[in-house]
Amino acid sequence: MQTTLRLGGLCGIAVLLAASVAQAQTAAPAASAVRTEKNMSLALANQLAAEAVVACAANGYNVAATVVDRAGTVRAVQRADNAGPHTLASSERKAWTSASSKAPTQAMMEGSQKNPGGANLVYLPGVLLLGGGVPVKSGNEVIGAVGVGGAPGGHLDEQCANAAIDKVKGLL
Repeated sequence: MQTTLRLGGLCGIAVLLAASVAQAQTAAPAASAVRTEKNMSLALANQLAAEAVVACAANGYNVAATVVDRAGTVRAVQRADNAGPHTLASSERKAWTSASSKAPTQAMMEGSQKNPGGANLVYLPGVLLLGGGVPVKSGNEVIGAVGVGGAPGGHLDEQCANAAIDKVKGLL
């Protein structure tokens, strides 16, 4: 009789454990259906845009800087006095390209010049393969990008974007 009760008790525990495991397995996919992502605040976006314009102004370049969030949506724009009208569009497209690819646009441009297949990226709407777009990361997660346009060379635009990101590094 005691053996039967023990076996019955052990079977009951086994059934409960199996049910718990099955419930945890069905709950796991549901828990991953909703994601939590970091994103950029308006205050951070404004600071990045301002710092990029200041960094370029220190070198005598009149630029526009656009900051986009992780989805490529514009969060902040600043245009220096005397910056050309084309700088707004180029800075936005560089920022969008960088955020959507999670890569610096200078590296993308250089890669596409070496890879004929990569050269087709220029046919995607909104993509601009010129230096000056740099992703903004919080840890290893891309939360947006800075695009700068108007310096006499994309590598100089990129330097200004990187300088802005370095200035706010403690906030990321």
